[in-house]
Amino acid sequence: MTRTATRRRLLLPVVLSATFVQLLSVTVAQVATPEIRADLAAGVGAGHLVLAGYTLAYACVLITAARLGDRWGYRRLFVVGTAGFALAATACAFAPTIETLIAARLAQGLAAGLVTPQVFSLVQTALPPVRRPRALGLLGATMAVASLTGPLLGGLLIGADLFGLGWRPVFLLPVPVALAALAGAVVLPPGGAAGWPRVDWLGAALVMAGLGLLVLPLSVGPGTGWPPWTLACLLGAAPVLACCVRAQRRGPAPLIHPDVLRDRGARTGVVLVLVFNAGVPSFTYLLFLHVQSVSGYSATEAAVLSLPFAGAAIVGSASAVHLTPFLGGRLLTLGASLLALTMGVLAVAVGTTPERWATVPALAVGGAAFGAFTASVFALVLARAAPEAVGSVSGVLPTAQQLGGTLGITLATLAYAAPASTPAGAWRHAMLYQAAVFLLAAAISLRLAPARARRRPG
Repeated sequence: MTRTATRRRLLLPVVLSATFVQLLSVTVAQVATPEIRADLAAGVGAGHLVLAGYTLAYACVLITAARLGDRWGYRRLFVVGTAGFALAATACAFAPTIETLIAARLAQGLAAGLVTPQVFSLVQTALPPVRRPRALGLLGATMAVASLTGPLLGGLLIGADLFGLGWRPVFLLPVPVALAALAGAVVLPPGGAAGWPRVDWLGAALVMAGLGLLVLPLSVGPGTGWPPWTLACLLGAAPVLACCVRAQRRGPAPLIHPDVLRDRGARTGVVLVLVFNAGVPSFTYLLFLHVQSVSGYSATEAAVLSLPFAGAAIVGSASAVHLTPFLGGRLLTLGASLLALTMGVLAVAVGTTPERWATVPALAVGGAAFGAFTASVFALVLARAAPEAVGSVSGVLPTAQQLGGTLGITLATLAYAAPASTPAGAWRHAMLYQAAVFLLAAAISLRLAPARARRRPG
């Protein structure tokens, strides 16, 4: 085997391991928030910032990071981001105050945001075309499993209380994997996009400011009663993002390649990713919230309850690698439709006795559908991207994913908090929201269904 072939074979394990721990860190702290608040004497708003700080920094930097990778090389940005991620995660684990923890979470999210676009770009540019569909499928599968195992592993670690450290091992969990990915980065090719494209620093500042003004209030507002500053931020986001769009259209070196906006498949894919992710993160968030606050589950018991969803997601992700070449966009429609059906069943099943057994089949079906959808959607959308637009798509897709997740948690929380006669009624309201989101995603995915991949020969 040649040296180049060996490097290509090792590339995927390196970038997938980095992807796993970065998305794991989005959700792993969810179940630890009560313990963090109690230990560090933090208020509700500060507790929300521990979660929102990571997502805020992560979402705001993705589009700019994609262009930086094009300019200075994907491996360089991967190394800088992964090293920063490991350092920030360690700082989170040993944070002495809530202010220090929030600052470390912001740094951790920023570092993770530097890495994610490089992973997509490396897969698209360093691997031969015949290997890309399977690699993108595995990348999507990794993202699906990471987002679901975060609350699961967090709950188990909190329950174990290793060495009496309470919540702190939750933040140390990703560090060994991040260090292994950093060591393996030597196999990654150093190149970026051809032509050493310029970076539009004004556009970068506008997009980060606009996304920050949008993501921060959506993340913090539901848990803090929407104080005036959150509404002011939302009002301010619109003109800033409008200025960003104008600058992108007129600037000589836009952050987002024009092909991304011109191509119907790319536009549809971005909207689909945003809408779909307005469902799943909010579902897992509300599931843990409801069974812990209403049903009296411990963090460990809540984690065990979610096992069928997470386990089936692994099976669905693995199946998608083989199903996508034959079904194409139709797999997305099927996955989103099954998730809508799952939400309808769970609207009734959660709250019954014994609810753990009643929910297992529904959670398994939903998990498999989620895994299949997430493992295939990125492959289908990126396969349409022109080579010169790969960097832009690599930043826009995960940005849509994070924005969808943040918006979804806000809307699902509002649905859950809507007037209801019983906690079971509040749960049904939230599940109806989830079902509506997935039905909308299924309808949008029909626009991608005709773009079906060619059958494998023989």
